[in-house]
Amino acid sequence: MHMTVTDLACARGSLQVLAGVSFPLSPGQALILRGPNGSGKTTLLRTLAGLTPPLSGKIVAEPDAIAYAGHADGLKAQLSVAENLRFWAGIFGGSGIDDAVSAFDLAELLDRPAGELSAGQKRRLSLARLLVTGRAIWCLDEPTVSLDASNVARFAAAVGAHLAGGGSAIIATHIDLGLPQADILDISPFVAKSLPVSDPFSDEAFA
Repeated sequence: MHMTVTDLACARGSLQVLAGVSFPLSPGQALILRGPNGSGKTTLLRTLAGLTPPLSGKIVAEPDAIAYAGHADGLKAQLSVAENLRFWAGIFGGSGIDDAVSAFDLAELLDRPAGELSAGQKRRLSLARLLVTGRAIWCLDEPTVSLDASNVARFAAAVGAHLAGGGSAIIATHIDLGLPQADILDISPFVAKSLPVSDPFSDEAFA
């Protein structure tokens, strides 16, 4: 599923942080966002996902094509791992959770409440939700936080399988995930002078 971004301007809170962002994204492609801390990678991902309105420019993608995973794990602590996955599968109309469980090695944790998981286990569960959304474009903000080396590799394999199936991904990360289909987008040239805009926007962990 294709996405085209043209001359996009984005705001963080009450300040404009990016201007003139343009790129295409094709099925099977990963785009790795690079840039200094605070340069606007998170803001760009949230704008692409529809969580923050763009100031100007155009995002062309199919409706309901995008799944976003941010810094917060966004889990329901009182629900088990399996219940969390089934909840999100139900929200997005997914057909089951088996692939997500397998991809992120969650089988032994299915009955455990999410609130009792370690930080790394919570991150694996949070990322596993992507597989139950059925959405073609993944927007991921520092997805490997709290993951050890083996689980970074597990995550990279899940992204690789998503790309091989015709999906695509936009990922803010400083880690080399070893994805042969990945291109780099340095957002530094698009950083705008901090111009005030009207309304601050809310924060979401996952959409």
